[in-house]
Amino acid sequence: MHVLFNIPGPLREFTENRSNVRVEVKEGADLREALQALFVPYPGLQDRVLTESGEIRRHVNIFVAREDIRYTGGLATPVLAGAEVSIVPAISGG
Repeated sequence: MHVLFNIPGPLREFTENRSNVRVEVKEGADLREALQALFVPYPGLQDRVLTESGEIRRHVNIFVAREDIRYTGGLATPVLAGAEVSIVPAISGG
């Protein structure tokens, strides 16, 4: 099944300047598996999205089908066929 990742501007340098990336994942995959499929062709994203221990970085928000994964199971969030996953880096300022 296919999953579409929406890539924000600051991370597009790691996806050949693509704003959307479609990856193939197995049926019944969770977010962790979908992200691993994304990191195969675009390994530079991994260190920007996940910590060394494999958790989502504090300053990165991820939405699966417009739902914040913090409330849907984190990396164990199910990803359905055709789902859109948005990676949104937090913006701070002062």
